[in-house]
Parts: sequence; structure tokens; C-alpha cells
Amino acid sequence: MVMHGIGRREFLRTVGAGACALCAARARAEDAAGDSATEGAKPQAAVHEAMWYDRLADKAVRCRLCPRECTVADVERGYCGVRENQAGEYKTLVYGNLCSINIDPIEKKPLFHYLPGTTALSVATAGCNMECKFCQNWRVSQYRPEQVESIVIPPENLVRAAKTRRAPTLAYTYTEPVVFAEYVHDTAAVGRKEGVGSVMISNGYIREPALRDLCKVLTAVKIDLKAFSEKFYKEQCAAKLAPVLATLEVLKDTGIHTEVVTLIVPTLNDSAEEIAGLAKWLVSHMGPDVPLHFSRFHPLYRVNNLPPTPLETLTRARKISMDAGLRYVYIGNVPFSEGESTYCPSCGKVVIKRVGYNVDASMLRSGGCASCGHKIAGVWSQDDALAFKPKPPKEGKAGG
Repeated sequence: MVMHGIGRREFLRTVGAGACALCAARARAEDAAGDSATEGAKPQAAVHEAMWYDRLADKAVRCRLCPRECTVADVERGYCGVRENQAGEYKTLVYGNLCSINIDPIEKKPLFHYLPGTTALSVATAGCNMECKFCQNWRVSQYRPEQVESIVIPPENLVRAAKTRRAPTLAYTYTEPVVFAEYVHDTAAVGRKEGVGSVMISNGYIREPALRDLCKVLTAVKIDLKAFSEKFYKEQCAAKLAPVLATLEVLKDTGIHTEVVTLIVPTLNDSAEEIAGLAKWLVSHMGPDVPLHFSRFHPLYRVNNLPPTPLETLTRARKISMDAGLRYVYIGNVPFSEGESTYCPSCGKVVIKRVGYNVDASMLRSGGCASCGHKIAGVWSQDDALAFKPKPPKEGKAGG
């Protein structure tokens, strides 16, 4: 990359080690994504008009992006801290304002039924519309954009970087893509035209119209279903369960490939009754083929008084869920577990063998089990990923 006509290292030497923290972030982004992403990038905040809001009297606005529907006075910000009312126009301050950019295995998202063994160029901005006490990325998700080292990368540059690195997918992840949804929308649209798919790794706290707009350009979604109780959402996430369940139903309605992850936190959301209720709801509302991942908790952020999730708890959750009718249930953050691999629901043979991020999909043939031919639910080719178009909402289903 060239910065103001000189090389990156020379530029950093010129400004001095501590003169510009954003330059260091930019250097890290270049190392991950390559020159094609950071060419033309700007080490400053990006301001872009929001897509989903209403104008109110006295220059106030109402955000229509997430279920909080913040009413925001002039010069104030919404709950997420990354959207600001500027004289009656609602602005996102994180449009392409990336604080993290990495090449990841798609399994890290985790997406197990979407292009196994491939990579995703993964990005994030500051901010979130939840406050999970166990957040692993709290140093960026719980901060405002001006408090986090970031660089601005336009959609076209990011797509070009994915193609250069031969990553078939862009992943919007790490923090919460809902709060930078405009950038997700525009980048995913560019990506589709250039043969690059886009997956959103989200908490699912989004209103239906915005979600349906995003599904027009996305190719898959992973939702963190934090728990199956309103109490947990209220006390641990400062949010509500019902809107997340509504999001899952909308995703099912659109037909987009969806996977679900639940982090099992000891004593807080690990009871057999709650796991059974979650699994039964998924079977009923999403169908038996939706992949469900149970991830192991490790003490982080404000939850340091609990131990890591016992393996027995995760194994029990997997069995309960499969007994409830789910066909693809996984255990995450536990290397060498049998719960990492995909098994054929018909003959029981391993179809995709996983050990950490080492993936062997040789027993998957044309989207089916090589042993018995049973079709395995998922997206197994880039052509299929890019061919996705959301089904129109059912009569009376579209939200306002």
C-alpha cells in the first residue's frame, strides 16, 4: 500500500511510533487484507446517512433499525452509540469504519453447513445494540467509534480484497453487524455483483423491514440465541428474547441459510428444561435441519465468577436437542469432540469430519452423503450461495 506517496513502513517511521494510533490499525488491516482493501482508506471516522429512520418534529428522529426504536434528539446518539442525529438527519458513524479485519475459516463463525473448508474475510466496527456481560469482544463492542482504532475501507475496496485473497465470502462479525447495517448492505450488494458472498454473524436484534432488506444481498446468517428465557436476556444482555425469536422466524420465511449458536453459561442458561424448550422451539419454527451449535463459555468481561462450561453439560445439551428432533447439533470451543463433525441423519456416517479448523468434506458428494445419498441441508457451492433470493413475505407477515 502507498500512503501519501510513500510506503507504509516509511510513513510510520515518519510520523513516529506514538503519533498516530490509527496508522497502526491501518497497518494491521493491510497485513490481513492486503493493499487492495486499504488503498484509499482514510484514518478517520466515516459519516453516512442511516437507511432506517423516521424524521420527527423539532429535528428529532426515531431509529427504525432495531427493536429499541430509539427516539433521538438533535446532537444526541442512539443506544448503540454509533448513530447520531445531526440536525434532523440520522447518521451512522461507522460506515466502513473498520476496527478489525482478518481472514478466518468459515467454521470460526461458526458456519458448518456453508462452504466448508473455505475462508471468509471478516470485518467489524465498534458498537453493539446489546450489553452482554460475558462478551468476548467487549473492548470494541461496548465502546464508541471515536474510542477505538479504526480505518475507513469503502465497500468496493473490501470486496476487491476478498477476491485478491481468494476468500469466497465476506463475514460481518466480531461485534454486531446490525449497528453497521448500511455498510453490510452496500458491501454485500457489491460483493454479489463480483461473485463474493456475504454472511452476517449477528445477535438477531433487528426489526423485520431492515432484516428483509439485508436478506436481499446476504447469502447466509448466523444468529446468537443467547438463551431461551426473557430473564436471561434482561439480566445478562439488557435486551429481550422475543425480538430475536421473531428474527429467526423471518429468516425461515425468507429461506436464507441460517445457523444458530447458544453459548452455554453455567447456572445461567444450562438447565435441561431450558435446553429442551429451545430445541423444541427450533424444530417447530425453523425445522429439524437448522444447525444448532452449543459453545463453551470461558470467564470474560463481567462474568468472571463462573467456571468454563463442563464438557458433560455440552454433551447433555446436544443429546437433549437431538432427542427433540434436531438433526445437526454441534459442540463448539471443545477441540477433538465428536460434536464437531457432521453426521448423516439417515445412515449415521460422518459426512464432514472436523478437528478444530481442519475440515475433511470428502464424504459430502453433490450436497449429499457419499455412503447413502441422503441430502444434507446446507449451502455447498458458491454458485448456490450467490443464487439465493429471499422468498417474498407471506400475506400479513411483513413488518412495519
